[in-house]
Amino acid sequence: MSEIRLVDRDYRIIREIDRWRAVQGKHIKELAGFDGQKACDRRLRKLIEAGYIKREKILYGVAGIYSNTSKARYIVEITTNQKIRVEQIHHDIIVIDTAIYIHKQYDVAYSDMATEIELHRQDGFGVRKHRPDFICTIDGETICVEVELSLKAKDRLEKNIVDNFRAYDRQIWVVPSMNTKIADILNQNLSTYTNIEIIELQEVQKTYG
Repeated sequence: MSEIRLVDRDYRIIREIDRWRAVQGKHIKELAGFDGQKACDRRLRKLIEAGYIKREKILYGVAGIYSNTSKARYIVEITTNQKIRVEQIHHDIIVIDTAIYIHKQYDVAYSDMATEIELHRQDGFGVRKHRPDFICTIDGETICVEVELSLKAKDRLEKNIVDNFRAYDRQIWVVPSMNTKIADILNQNLSTYTNIEIIELQEVQKTYG
């Protein structure tokens, strides 16, 4: 195992891997501010060789997912590692895609985003309540962002809409298409909960176009 001298961006990489799930190389390039993917990949390889992070191929056809080792968690005082759930990988990847979209679209710093993981940590132990995928502030308004790719029970989805309406100035929902039952339910609630905004997944995916 080779040793390297950690620089500020290495700590940033480790912290970004910790606060999001299913982080890929394309995400780290953006989240850690690399100019190009090759430079990012070279640094990630050095961190892997030094035993700070690891990269795993979990799903066929899906680029490798990065996670922190106990060595990395120790130096930034992280007590737990994020568990990657296979059935959630596509959702979790799109959540980070959406964060990058919001960053580029609204000039929101990644450091000004609080992820679902961080929000649950703030809640502490006890009854686990619903939290959006991430929140941020745009033009002085607190925004929550939800990526909804598969239909939940209608009453559960509507409860999340109500909770978001009470807690945030705006709620942005990313859906596969406007021609889905998810979008139908959101539109049905729009007249009552007027802070709902809907973005099609295709718009988010243009981030990497």
